[in-house]
Amino acid sequence: MSKVPMKRIFICGMQEDKNSIIDLLQRKGVVEISENTEEDEDCDLKTDDTMADRIESDRKASVCERALEILENNAPDPEAGLFKSLEGAGSIDLKEYEDRALKNDDYYKTAEKLIALDKKIAEAKADIPKCETKIETLRPWLSFDLPLDFEGTKESAAFIGSVPDKKELSEIYEGLVSGLDDNVGVDVSIISSSDDMTCIFVVCLRKDKAQIEEALKNINFSKAQLSKTVPAQEVKNLEAQIAEDNKFIAACVEEIKAFSSERDDLKFLEDYYSARADKYDALGKLRQTRRTFFLEGYIPTRYAGAITELLQKRFDAIVKVEEPSEDEDVPVELKNGVLTDPMETIVESYSLPGNGEIDPSVITAVFYYIFFGLMLADVGYGLLMVAGTGIVLMKCKNIKPGMKKMMKLFFYCGIATIFWGAMFGSFFGDSVTVIATTFFNRPDIKFPVLWFEPINEPMKELVFAFALGIIHIFTGLTIKLYQCIKAKAYKDAVYDVIFWYMFVGGGIIYLLTMPMITGMLSLGFTLSPTVGTISGAVAIAGCIGVVLTGGRESKNWFKRILKGAYSAYGVSSYLSDVLSYSRLLALGLASSVISTVFNKMGSMLGATWYGALLFLAVFLVGHAMNLAINVLGSYVHTNRLQYVEFYGKFYDGGGRAFTPFKENTKYYKVKEDD
Repeated sequence: MSKVPMKRIFICGMQEDKNSIIDLLQRKGVVEISENTEEDEDCDLKTDDTMADRIESDRKASVCERALEILENNAPDPEAGLFKSLEGAGSIDLKEYEDRALKNDDYYKTAEKLIALDKKIAEAKADIPKCETKIETLRPWLSFDLPLDFEGTKESAAFIGSVPDKKELSEIYEGLVSGLDDNVGVDVSIISSSDDMTCIFVVCLRKDKAQIEEALKNINFSKAQLSKTVPAQEVKNLEAQIAEDNKFIAACVEEIKAFSSERDDLKFLEDYYSARADKYDALGKLRQTRRTFFLEGYIPTRYAGAITELLQKRFDAIVKVEEPSEDEDVPVELKNGVLTDPMETIVESYSLPGNGEIDPSVITAVFYYIFFGLMLADVGYGLLMVAGTGIVLMKCKNIKPGMKKMMKLFFYCGIATIFWGAMFGSFFGDSVTVIATTFFNRPDIKFPVLWFEPINEPMKELVFAFALGIIHIFTGLTIKLYQCIKAKAYKDAVYDVIFWYMFVGGGIIYLLTMPMITGMLSLGFTLSPTVGTISGAVAIAGCIGVVLTGGRESKNWFKRILKGAYSAYGVSSYLSDVLSYSRLLALGLASSVISTVFNKMGSMLGATWYGALLFLAVFLVGHAMNLAINVLGSYVHTNRLQYVEFYGKFYDGGGRAFTPFKENTKYYKVKEDD
């Protein structure tokens, strides 16, 4: 159980050293800089407004990120893959970093070129559907040998367009002449027709244009999209434009691919500007005068001496380290051993420990691995988990810290799954028995059972789950007792822990003296009446204690007793908490039963070649699905047992995470030469 001890650190340095000191602290990544925007008028202490510089650095980092995306979309990194994606930032020495930083302008020009090329590609791609739409619009007019914007001659007027639905020439004439004078002449030609529309060419004398135009409105005539060339030629022009666009796109893509060799430079530049954005943020927190600056923050105790020595050795700076006061909001960092550090992600997901609280990672790990293994409980599944996570951990030496903890978590959970699978005799369910019986006629061959088979003795596993749950809950109460004693809150230790020990513990032991309860649970034993008398008395005394002290914050005795009685009613929550551990049985049986069903399904066709193929297919698909579903279920429900049933007994959380000023980069971290 380890919360990293923290120290308060104060640094006073010269203005000319400010950037160098900040750069050094960022590379070291062990100091959290406190926010302090108050200006001291008496001491002439002010803070700089660095927001504009930070925004500009963020913008440039985004430009580099976008350029890398463009490069990846058009010229994927040949080294990319699953393992590569899990890798964290690599290291780069300070000399190389400084040399490459001098070329930032060239790198940034490359990023801008890539974005400009991508913009040109986007514009060309946007032009293609426009051309295709125009082509589709012109297809009905391909046989027409005049431009669609033709309006007639000096003596004649022309109308080019369409009317709704498929119509015969006689219908069109009939609709037109019904609204015309007898002396008005008109000529109509059908260019093409479909179920949706009929394309027509209408000619009349120019003096009759107004009447014809009005008559066309009556038959819902719509003018064609204007075109200054013959439709067939226009289509050829558009197709040529599409070909030209595609050619241009291909040329731009090739030009983008030519920048593949500069991928690492862009990665460096994105990290560089990301780090600078964080640096400007830190600079904005410093209080300073015309010649000096002041930095306040927190540092883990184990680094305090080395950082102090390094700063005083390199710079003309004053460094002071001291213990934080008890009422300070000291940040929290967890540090645990090999087997327990994966639990830090579980604890942090709930809440970091607050003042006076222990880091529950170690005790969480003990129960977490047990519960997860019980819920999955299969040697085959455990081996797959161990192999999969083990390969990732071996292949990815520079894996991201958070991902590494998750891989280790499932690695250890896989070992626990193997253990409980061996205890319960499960190897991909009953696959050994099914394979031996179906294909080798050897029903006597079975995977060895070291303890018992839950599918045959579910009540036994249920009792075991309840027993683990009681131990888990009482461990939580014990931790609360420890925290109360450590804080010298001795009364709280008695009122909030000892009385509940007596009340709940005495009640559980009393139940074990009742033959009905022990028989229902198939325990095989019943405690003596004498034990029942003693445990009953202890439980009653504990209940009285809870009633008398549960509402002790009230000065009025009547209210105090009522609140105490309500607190005593909380014993029902302990019952529901214990019942919650039945999920250990439920998920364990679910995993076992589903795997057994898949094995039976696969063996339905018997010992034939096609039966073997069916078994192999069902085995692979079925167990893959079962593993995925039940690993997720085991993870979720194991977390729930920790968060609700366990942490609820002693843990409030509320701690603030330690967020050191460091290089929050994707690809490179600078190695500081001490």
